[in-house]
Amino acid sequence: MASKGPLVGILMGSSTDLPVMESAARLLQSFGVEWEMRCISAHRNPGGVADYAASASDRGLRVIVAGAGGAAHLPGVVAAHTILPVIGVPCSGKSLAGADSLYSIVQMPPGIPVATVGIDAGRNAGILAMQILAVRDRTLRPKLDQLKVDLLAENQRKDDEVLAASRRIREGK
Repeated sequence: MASKGPLVGILMGSSTDLPVMESAARLLQSFGVEWEMRCISAHRNPGGVADYAASASDRGLRVIVAGAGGAAHLPGVVAAHTILPVIGVPCSGKSLAGADSLYSIVQMPPGIPVATVGIDAGRNAGILAMQILAVRDRTLRPKLDQLKVDLLAENQRKDDEVLAASRRIREGK
């Protein structure tokens, strides 16, 4: 995909969310989608988050993936300051294994939508970002088609393993 800079912004409120958000970056990287990654806290640096989100479109970003744990305000704050699609990634925390983050991100007020993936599902956020980009960039569509083919092949391998285990169990082995 030819671009002059990143198309996807990956944002997290804490560096402890890096392993989750790294999976989004790695997925995008594997498909040749340019991205940038930052750690800007909605609580400790609200002005920085507002500036990042408000300038994102002018800087060429088309989608923002925002991961957060706990109160998980980051995706909603980002969405309040941009018209770009925002994908929220609830990150597991110490308290409720990420359920608190999930509820915080998915329950945005009217007019401030945030697409939300599962808890710690950074890879899915990367895929959703690619799907959003593919609406305009047709070069991504065959890559997404191949991803589906690869997922099917992986599932078929796992099914073969389970069928083999079932035979062994039935045979008493």
